[in-house]
Amino acid sequence: MTSDRRPVTAGTPATGTTTAAPAAPSADVPLSAALRAGTRAEHETAERSAFVEHLVGGRLDVAAYADLAAQQLAVYTALEAAGDRLRAAGVDAGLVFDELRRVPAIEDDLGHLYGAGWRDRVRTLPATAAYVARLEEVAGALPAYAAHGYTRYLGDLSGGQVLQRMLQRHLGFTGPGVTFYDFPQIHRLKPFKDVYRERLDALPLTADERAAVVEEARVAFRLNQAVFADLGAVHVR
Repeated sequence: MTSDRRPVTAGTPATGTTTAAPAAPSADVPLSAALRAGTRAEHETAERSAFVEHLVGGRLDVAAYADLAAQQLAVYTALEAAGDRLRAAGVDAGLVFDELRRVPAIEDDLGHLYGAGWRDRVRTLPATAAYVARLEEVAGALPAYAAHGYTRYLGDLSGGQVLQRMLQRHLGFTGPGVTFYDFPQIHRLKPFKDVYRERLDALPLTADERAAVVEEARVAFRLNQAVFADLGAVHVR
């Protein structure tokens, strides 16, 4: 899911519903707070997508959730590859955490959901391919990585936890299949999220770079909205 709001919740800047850009964040406002305020409209639009509402409401089947997991694999593979490059270069500013890595858990979930040979059975939807292309284009730079990491990981730690409970309730998962939302190396989510926000706030960015981070996070939300739209076109009747 996306961002650090509750409940739940990825393309070019022109994809999906657009809103007027908020004013550039003041240097006196922590970057994490500027991100939260600057992406509020996009976040709310993503949450209102038909696919999300039907999934949370228990009106979709396991196949729909499995399709979502397949899109997540493509997105997180690109995001985490970008983070690995930043860390290898020594320029990640402590924003790349092994505790947050999602790809292994998604692969385990897909093996449970699709069975043997799952890699030959999953598909990447057009909006997901656009999302991946955007990550590959920009996320090798720290400001853009910070925007996309904030959008994805804090969402997983917040609204994603709500979604996991809904999936367990409506689809009967008791473990395998939704381990994407488990963070076994993080024993207390709130303190970890506080540390993540502190590192965001401490990034050595210029005023223009801070504004670019917020704008890129808005792009990330619109990319996410487009993925939900593609999923909805397939699974929402």
